[in-house]
Amino acid sequence: MGHKIFVSYKYADAEVYDMPGSKAGSTVRDYVNELEARLDKTNHIYKGEEDDEDLSSLTDDTIWEKLKDRIYDSTLTIVFISPGMREDSKKDRDQWIPWEVSYSLKETTRRDSSGRAVCSKTNAMMAVVLPDASNSYSYYLEDKRCCTRTCTLHHTSKLFDIISKNKFNYRKAQNQKCDSGNVVWTGKTSYIKAAKWCDFIASIERYIDEAYDRQNDVDQYELHKEVE
Repeated sequence: MGHKIFVSYKYADAEVYDMPGSKAGSTVRDYVNELEARLDKTNHIYKGEEDDEDLSSLTDDTIWEKLKDRIYDSTLTIVFISPGMREDSKKDRDQWIPWEVSYSLKETTRRDSSGRAVCSKTNAMMAVVLPDASNSYSYYLEDKRCCTRTCTLHHTSKLFDIISKNKFNYRKAQNQKCDSGNVVWTGKTSYIKAAKWCDFIASIERYIDEAYDRQNDVDQYELHKEVE
């Protein structure tokens, strides 16, 4: 069965690797176009958007009015993590991605065409990490060999707060200290689980299915739904 998929991303971020076969100067939108083309060959419905409007002068209610039709009837939100997605000169609440994540996580009630109140579920969620200009993912996902096993360091300081707070939020998550004293998490960990673009695009259906598995277990995650 197909799913309605909303994609949250920084449209004009050009700090990404040039996609093979494309002209120099790729932006995140080129990766979105590739995902959209892949989804067109499936039963899934792409519900992304292209708005890069400044939010600093808008009220919370106005932002919600702009977003509700895009997100309300979607069931999965994919966040594209890219090197320049977060503008440090702006507050999180003055940028689109945090609001899109917030409204994707919230349960929202609206009236249908018959006047009945219908409540949306918390969306299934996942993050896709795009490669930087040097074709590396280590700005966010850094492979480490600090112990007998290979592990991955998540640079959560690169994320918007609402995404970071929904990482490592599984209530029953297991962790242990490795040989170097660092904390290593195993098993289920995050509601917004991250995957490298190269892995995701090679196995889209698997990652989508995993996101819905987490949604089915949503009560076991400590969700943070507000933009601060």
